[in-house]
Amino acid sequence: MKSFDRKFGPEFLAALPAAPGVYRVYDARGELIYVGKAKLLRRRLAQYRNAKRRKKHAKMRSILAEAARIEHEVCATDLDACLLETRLIQAHRPRWNVAGAFYFLYPMLGVRRELGESWFVYTTSPQKFPEYRFHGAFRSRDLTREGFFALMSLLDFFGHRIPRNRIYGKDGHGRRDRYSSVCGFRQIPEGWAEKLESFWLGESKDAFEDLILALVDNAGARRKREQVQEHLNQLKRFWKHEAMALAKARKGAGYDLYPVPQLERDHIFLKLADRRTRSSGRFACTTSATRGK
Repeated sequence: MKSFDRKFGPEFLAALPAAPGVYRVYDARGELIYVGKAKLLRRRLAQYRNAKRRKKHAKMRSILAEAARIEHEVCATDLDACLLETRLIQAHRPRWNVAGAFYFLYPMLGVRRELGESWFVYTTSPQKFPEYRFHGAFRSRDLTREGFFALMSLLDFFGHRIPRNRIYGKDGHGRRDRYSSVCGFRQIPEGWAEKLESFWLGESKDAFEDLILALVDNAGARRKREQVQEHLNQLKRFWKHEAMALAKARKGAGYDLYPVPQLERDHIFLKLADRRTRSSGRFACTTSATRGK
């Protein structure tokens, strides 16, 4: 008898519906260890029963080894199942779920203008910076952080960076969040902060194009052209995979609220994936890849 049948009984699979839904896996202590969704619950859980000793089945076999109980909930549509799965993962963060579990770490970018100074912030805690106008939430911390610091390095060619001891205080106690970064500049060219917001919003590349033209005319930038080019490449990656991707997802899903709350970002991409698959005649979302990159 297979391990799956010994744990849950030989009639377990037969009692499952051939319908979309979410399944929850608990260990012997009653802890929720995994949440999954299925277009067809019976077929999906049969894959656990028949998991082979192959690399692609390793996660299923590991979950099954710890499992003591499986519960399920039928959903009306595959999209409903995707959304319920995401909410449960966000709420409980089971140890075998990674994608979407740490939505509160999705980064946001903020800007403010004050007395001729331009201030920028990268943070996963926007609530700690209420005076800033925020953009995002973005998914990749690596791409967003790279894009942010690339932009700050390029702005050094045009503005005067405000000293860190003025931002955080001489002892550093003014820092509101250890995982956030704040940069301030004086004498940034007129209108650049507003164009940068449009760039972060994923609506316009004018700021990027203006930046390139200004760098061409800047002697310091020309002397460091290789470094400048790498920073520009980092900004292009951020634009393509984060800013523009989020703008397209919001438009495609009909989502008007902005900035997008960290909790809601994955839901938008799931709804967009569902609209696309229904319009193309294919089945809807099945993996975390549909949640954005």
